[in-house]
Amino acid sequence: MKNLNDLLVLLARSDIEFIVIGGFAGVLHGSTLVTRDLDVCTLLTAENIEKLRVLFKNFHPKHRMTPQRLSFLNVPPPGQSLNNLYLETDLGIVDFISAVSGVGDFQRLTENAITIEIKGEEIKVISISDLIKAKQSLGRDKDKLAATELLAIQAKKKT
Repeated sequence: MKNLNDLLVLLARSDIEFIVIGGFAGVLHGSTLVTRDLDVCTLLTAENIEKLRVLFKNFHPKHRMTPQRLSFLNVPPPGQSLNNLYLETDLGIVDFISAVSGVGDFQRLTENAITIEIKGEEIKVISISDLIKAKQSLGRDKDKLAATELLAIQAKKKT
């Protein structure tokens, strides 16, 4: 497994607004469940896609959901926006999502997002309550387990 903290810090030093979601957000909230990728919610405008190309240029970014493993440096063509982007890089796997199931889009997530510090960088993270909603809405066994653990963490923090 690659170092997700380094991948996160690289993103934090870019000029792209994002919010950490998914399993790594759970870990940041205190979950003991292991994750092997970084999921973030962001606006995948044409401008942000070009910024991501520059950011990952030296880390061999490939589309991991395509059988041909196409280079992100060439696909999609310049000027195109996306809803989601699933990359494998030399630093690890990172998924860029424009909306979170059960919660909403990037703008909605910013309403409750928290800010934490990792390696001197301020990082926005989905709130624990929004993460629980997202996990519950997915309905997969692993997400149900994560939601149960996050509910326990949330209850403990309130006492």
